[in-house]
Amino acid sequence: MRILHQDPYIVVIDKPGGMLVHRSFIDRHETRFVMQTLRDQLGQHVYPVHRLDKPTSGCLIFALDPSTASALSLLFQNGEIEKQYHAVVRGYVNSADTIDYPLKEKRDKHEDRRTSEDKPPQPAVTHYQPLEQLLLPIPIGNYPEARYSLLKLRPETGRRHQLRRHMAHISHPIVGDTTHGDGKHNKLFRQELGLKGLLLRATRISFIHPVNDQLVECEAGWDELWRGVIQLPNWTVV
Repeated sequence: MRILHQDPYIVVIDKPGGMLVHRSFIDRHETRFVMQTLRDQLGQHVYPVHRLDKPTSGCLIFALDPSTASALSLLFQNGEIEKQYHAVVRGYVNSADTIDYPLKEKRDKHEDRRTSEDKPPQPAVTHYQPLEQLLLPIPIGNYPEARYSLLKLRPETGRRHQLRRHMAHISHPIVGDTTHGDGKHNKLFRQELGLKGLLLRATRISFIHPVNDQLVECEAGWDELWRGVIQLPNWTVV
């Protein structure tokens, strides 16, 4: 695991896309997990305090003891940890805006037996800002060209699949999203561009350290998949 920050209480890593954080009934055939790999790498137990979906890459925090894990979880609950993501979405997004759209909690039948399916939709807020736009001279559907936008996303809340669901809600699904996305565009990136994976990356995270009160700021930068995306020709600044 690529380590972005480490001290006696906390470690922040750059989670690879396509890797589960821990063992799960979601995919019984997986043999590599972030928690176990990091534990073996550090030679000590690690404690997860939040999650990134399997296909999402980027900044992920672990505590190194139970007390710090509880303190970090409280920071997340109180919205005191600032998270920034980048995403490539279908279509042109021309201006910044905020999505304030409650989301019904999604229950995993294997892992979330205590989650009520009758629970009302929970508040969910995402801020987004367009950075660049991409025009590809590749026909798709009824259109002679394919259009995409590179966005900076900042979620205020942390609902499951929030960013993926919110972008689909405004008809700009994230490229590579096989659950909430557009299969035609996912296929274009895979087959025409050779870029496979969800184009959603947690690029920055910052918070006040719960033990020493120091500011912790971590930036993940681009991984191999994202370098391939950024290097595509025809990107223009919004």
